[in-house]
Amino acid sequence: MIATLRSAVAQDGEAISDILSGWIDETPWMPRIHTHEEDRAFGKWLVEVCDVTVAEKDQQVVGFLARQGADIQALYLHKSARGQGLGTALLDHAKIKSSELGLWTFQANTPAQRFYLTNGFTENQRTDGQGNDEKLPDIHFQWVRDGA
Repeated sequence: MIATLRSAVAQDGEAISDILSGWIDETPWMPRIHTHEEDRAFGKWLVEVCDVTVAEKDQQVVGFLARQGADIQALYLHKSARGQGLGTALLDHAKIKSSELGLWTFQANTPAQRFYLTNGFTENQRTDGQGNDEKLPDIHFQWVRDGA
């Protein structure tokens, strides 16, 4: 898939929230704790507060990575864009901007765990989920550039 990476603009908030909402709706173990309208507000908030990079194909946002400093807040792809290298491209772009990155993923999300381990992250913490909104057990991963 040929895609372009670019910085998000305010108008991308809706597409970002649609990608996130779509992932929640299609993931059986993920509880829906927010309405679609709340997801839309969250997508707009990400663009306002975070450094967000979007992957765009045919003038459509098909994925995004939201980062605050060294913390990746979200990395999601539209289901039609998965398995085509866009997640790695977004992650590689974030690695250029930071010598260290950290993120949380749910223990139930084994594809994400494989993805992060393949991309040089290491697991450094597991929780029972009591510290996240969904109350799902999660894992913290960290990446540090060699020599950093």
